[in-house]
Amino acid sequence: MKKEYDFSHAEKGKFYVPESEIEIPIYLKGKVKAELTRLAQEKHLNISEMVNDILDKEIKLHKTYFSSKS
Repeated sequence: MKKEYDFSHAEKGKFYVPESEIEIPIYLKGKVKAELTRLAQEKHLNISEMVNDILDKEIKLHKTYFSSKS
């Protein structure tokens, strides 16, 4: 690394994108990924769509379960 860097010609905010959505990497266990990939291929679905659908259903179940406990 250099001791100093010249930022005199830098452009502030050049790469800033307001309200951009950041994709969070999700790491699945090997067996889980393999099974989801197989199921997605069987149903001619994109694995990301399938995982999102599964998670949406799981979230709704949890909301229903926990709202009934209150």
